[in-house]
Amino acid sequence: MTGKTAERTSVSGRQPDTRRLLWYALASRFLLLTLVILWRSLLSPYDTSSSLNPPCLSANSSSPFPNPPSVLLPRVGSAIENSMVWDSVHFIRIAECGYEYEHSYAFLPLLPICIRLLSKAVFAPLVPVIGYRAVLGLSGYLLSNTAFVFAALYLYRLSIIVLEDSEVALRASILFSLNPASIFYSSIYSESLYALLSFGGLYHFLNGAGYNATLWLALSGFARSNGVLNAGYFCLNAMQRAYKTFIWEKKAYLALKILVSGASSCLCIFAPFICFQLYGYFNICAGRSVDEMRPWCKARPPLLYNYIQSHYWGVGFLRYFQVKQLPNFLLASPILSLALSAIIYYMKLWPNVFISLGIQAPLSRKELVGTALSLGSKDRPRNSYFSERSSSTLKAMIIVTMFSLK
Repeated sequence: MTGKTAERTSVSGRQPDTRRLLWYALASRFLLLTLVILWRSLLSPYDTSSSLNPPCLSANSSSPFPNPPSVLLPRVGSAIENSMVWDSVHFIRIAECGYEYEHSYAFLPLLPICIRLLSKAVFAPLVPVIGYRAVLGLSGYLLSNTAFVFAALYLYRLSIIVLEDSEVALRASILFSLNPASIFYSSIYSESLYALLSFGGLYHFLNGAGYNATLWLALSGFARSNGVLNAGYFCLNAMQRAYKTFIWEKKAYLALKILVSGASSCLCIFAPFICFQLYGYFNICAGRSVDEMRPWCKARPPLLYNYIQSHYWGVGFLRYFQVKQLPNFLLASPILSLALSAIIYYMKLWPNVFISLGIQAPLSRKELVGTALSLGSKDRPRNSYFSERSSSTLKAMIIVTMFSLK
């Protein structure tokens, strides 16, 4: 059996699992949204920020589709608008009016951009029916739930590589579809979009598609600020490959080339977040006198995101560790326990690899997590993106990421 034939057989063998996972992902979204509608009809919402919707401050950022004097289905439009609470209010406001307030810059622009484009391209005919703001909300719900379904499918494909067991990969992906934080993935939040881009980027990363992985992970940093941490995969892999090339193969120039390539990929992943910070700086700080400047404008470097998190939401190092947050810690304890257990288990299994980040501890083939992606295999492409020594360390990092993504 040739390599291509085996690959086609493997893919066709996973098709029933893919259909099963797709059913679970879609059914979980339908069930969740049904429960949300049911409970909102029975109970008054805790957050009432959906009613705070003043006109856009700038005429240039106003709706491209002004609301008609009366819409055909005002109750439907009102129901959609009233469902937008918490962070959803900010994302919809940015999609409609742009970045008007300083605290708005805490919400990165990829989701609002996608919402605005979808509302203008696909749902524009619905504006006279339910109103423009309701159309924005509908676009946001569709984006989040669609992204979640594709994120579940990419998680399955990624898990097959990492776990090397299609049955376990399927179970992990089904559990993801039923995870306790599902409400965030079906609301107008950036979690679903970020999960899709992160899982997709890591999938391409482990398949050796470096350019595709860089693009996907860079976009994840354009959806959520913690997306920049995905650059760590490129950084670690570059260090491992450079170490092997320099110490084992005595090729200093090639090792330097590997490091430069890794640094370039990391910079590309950081670039969207950095550009957005510069955008905020020029909008808020540029052209003002020192007395008129906000405190963060005078800092070096002037990081808008850190200031907003600290000033408006009290976010900072160890600030969250308060007695009043104990219920939240209890709520997160299952997933935190799983992530910690995975780290401890890996540390005990390969202490030398853990301490050296997989650089100084050679692994025999039997010590690798499995053989599906054994990097010494004769079927592995000659231009493989990974070295044999780095495989299990990167897989362990990705497992922990998958456990603690939210």
